[in-house]
Amino acid sequence: TGEDTIAAARTFGESLGKKVIEAQDTPGFIVNYLLIPYLLDAIRLVESGTASPEDVDTGMVLGCSHPMGPIKLLDFIGLDTTLFIADVLYDAFRTDRYAAPPLLRKMVAAGHHGRKSGRGFYTY
Repeated sequence: TGEDTIAAARTFGESLGKKVIEAQDTPGFIVNYLLIPYLLDAIRLVESGTASPEDVDTGMVLGCSHPMGPIKLLDFIGLDTTLFIADVLYDAFRTDRYAAPPLLRKMVAAGHHGRKSGRGFYTY
């Protein structure tokens, strides 16, 4: 992308009151590149019986000062949306960190997409 285009995009974003960051063109950019493996690992903890959704969330809220836990965040993003992003990143990088856990696929297939469907890891 040309410098003029980057400057115009930065000016536009800042005019909206946003903090603008830059990243090279890569699948997931910065946020999803880091976020999706974190969310998938949270699902794996629940899937393995290591912890309940509530305990995973409480642990990350209290232990890391996150505003919400990863399981609740999954429900807010949408389990179907998360699965789609994970599959795109897996196809791009072919690494297990982006491989969707079977529980995520099962929940999406059952129509449990999170808050938008009324049911995900929590009931809404």
